[in-house]
Amino acid sequence: MMENKVFLSFAFYSTVLIVKMYVVAIITGQVRLRNKAFANPEDALRNGGLQYYRQDPDVERCRRAHRNDMENIFPFLFLGAIYSLLEPSPAVARLHFFVFCVGRVVHTLAYLLRLRAPTRSMAYSVAQLPCFSMALQILLAAAPYW
Repeated sequence: MMENKVFLSFAFYSTVLIVKMYVVAIITGQVRLRNKAFANPEDALRNGGLQYYRQDPDVERCRRAHRNDMENIFPFLFLGAIYSLLEPSPAVARLHFFVFCVGRVVHTLAYLLRLRAPTRSMAYSVAQLPCFSMALQILLAAAPYW
């Protein structure tokens, strides 16, 4: 495995994305505390009372960013792992992984920092390109065996 440059590149960018997801989860928790908006009554009671068992627009924004990550990063993890087995060019594979990673980081920053449209949607679209490319290559490689 350590000799497979494509898989090592995939492992690096995948780990960056997972760490990014953890950071978004931590940010969500911090925003909950700062805005006193708790999802569970026991948390609200511990932090001032049941009046804080409520939704908050800032917390919901963080949650949407996190949910969007799950909807996009988890498929990338599958596609990238299978794509790595196809023995693609290491430079081309690295470009796929890099573009996806940067697109997702920019998407998250645009979401959390409320950057002007269409920054977030452009980042989303750019990040989808390598996923579609990998999916197509996987399908083409697997089609003869179907």
